[in-house]
Amino acid sequence: MRIDEELYALAAALGRRALADGATIVTAESCTGGLLAGAVTAVAGSSAWFERGFVTYSDAAKVEDLFVPAETIERFGAVSEQTAKAMAEGALRASRAKWSASITGIAGPSGGSPAKPVGTVCFAWAGPGSTTSVQQVLPGDRAGVRRASVAIALRGLIDRLA
Repeated sequence: MRIDEELYALAAALGRRALADGATIVTAESCTGGLLAGAVTAVAGSSAWFERGFVTYSDAAKVEDLFVPAETIERFGAVSEQTAKAMAEGALRASRAKWSASITGIAGPSGGSPAKPVGTVCFAWAGPGSTTSVQQVLPGDRAGVRRASVAIALRGLIDRLA
């Protein structure tokens, strides 16, 4: 997916806030497959505030790289606020960053269920002393869900650094 003007503008705004705060950022992604990190690194100079990104598409990767408890995934599913929170907190633990954002979801076109339809995406943000999460059901095709997810994650980081 191409980084469009809106995603670039959001990533650039995040960079300005991170620099002003002296903060570094880490990302943990599943259904977006690195698009969040891609949007961030499209901004020249992002190496001053972007520490690293994790693409943990499989459950095993979430457990091994981000320390998500296997029991969390088994009990709540890979697409859950609990898993998103564990991903965000694990990304901080596995990095030197001050803030993290995580995304896990069902981008489609298959993989949904009545309880978690296609477009269900869970987000979490972790930073000094707090972790917050939200679940949304996003409209659109696979590319649209993934793009909207990146925008939501970026806005969430911007809001937390404000």
